[in-house]
Amino acid sequence: MVEIAGLLHEGRPAGELSTMARAPRAHDDVAAQVHRFSAFANDRFLDGVALFTALSTELSSAGNTLVTVDDERATAFLEAVLHGDFVSPEAR
Repeated sequence: MVEIAGLLHEGRPAGELSTMARAPRAHDDVAAQVHRFSAFANDRFLDGVALFTALSTELSSAGNTLVTVDDERATAFLEAVLHGDFVSPEAR
């Protein structure tokens, strides 16, 4: 799962993907909605990476010696996943 998280992080969405939909190339309303969707998609992507990493730490603590993660980092990931607060893109 750490490998999956690493691959997801390396293949993360590039910000340049939405540059063609920015003003003045696109209407202001379209640009605003593309920006809103891009921010939302990026948040979900980061949540997925954090989830895979957190799940891999649980595997490690369950006795899987193939995957090891520093205890401090594992605690931080688990805290973010289990006790984190969702903040919508509009509220940032």
